[in-house]
Amino acid sequence: MGCFLTNSSVGKKLVMSISGCFLVLFILFHMSMNLTMIFSREGYNLVCEFLGANWYALAATVVLAAGVFVHFVYAFILTIDNYRARGKQRYAVTVKEKGVSWASKNMLVLGVIVILGLGLHLVHFWSKMQLVEILHSQHAVIAVDGVEAYAHPANGALLMAYIFSNPINVALYLVWFVALWFHLTHGVWSMFQTVGFANDTWYPRLKCAANVVATLILLGFAVVAVLCYLKSGEYFTEMLSWTPEL
Repeated sequence: MGCFLTNSSVGKKLVMSISGCFLVLFILFHMSMNLTMIFSREGYNLVCEFLGANWYALAATVVLAAGVFVHFVYAFILTIDNYRARGKQRYAVTVKEKGVSWASKNMLVLGVIVILGLGLHLVHFWSKMQLVEILHSQHAVIAVDGVEAYAHPANGALLMAYIFSNPINVALYLVWFVALWFHLTHGVWSMFQTVGFANDTWYPRLKCAANVVATLILLGFAVVAVLCYLKSGEYFTEMLSWTPEL
């Protein structure tokens, strides 16, 4: 079984599909969690507090990190294999598109942008939230309009308002979200194609489903970032006095 997953082209694509499906489900969960920020900042903070440095959150973080690592390592291996075998066309498809999509020809580049965006996200949020709890270190100090405050690890709403009060950060995250959209529009349907759903009946349905999922994720994340930028001052003032439940 191990040789099949590491040496066989089909096995490698199966690993990519399984890890990709896991990551898409996590992204959908993360997007849903972020949308809470729009309706209730305290509700969003309660979720952040629940997903702090608890054993179950730490275990999920390790599993998530492993999923990301496996997905992108296998993506790199498959890209190299396909370059050697068929030039720049990454996936062997059983149903041909009318013209190869831009995303399918640039999945590695898109993947690199997604990884860089993930790194930025870890620096901005994870390092100031869960990592602070793990290390028992000092809370981050943030300042908006000359007002300084300690950002408690569970006060994600305050931190999000602070990060997205900077238009440069908003722009960088929007680039990340767009790259993720392109990556998912090809990756989601390819995931199903790998397990045998790519026939004349299912092909257009899978393409449509991939576009819908990717668009929902793009809009879900983007609307939170833009709204936090537009209302950062209001959100910042609102959450300055919030303290987690002990």
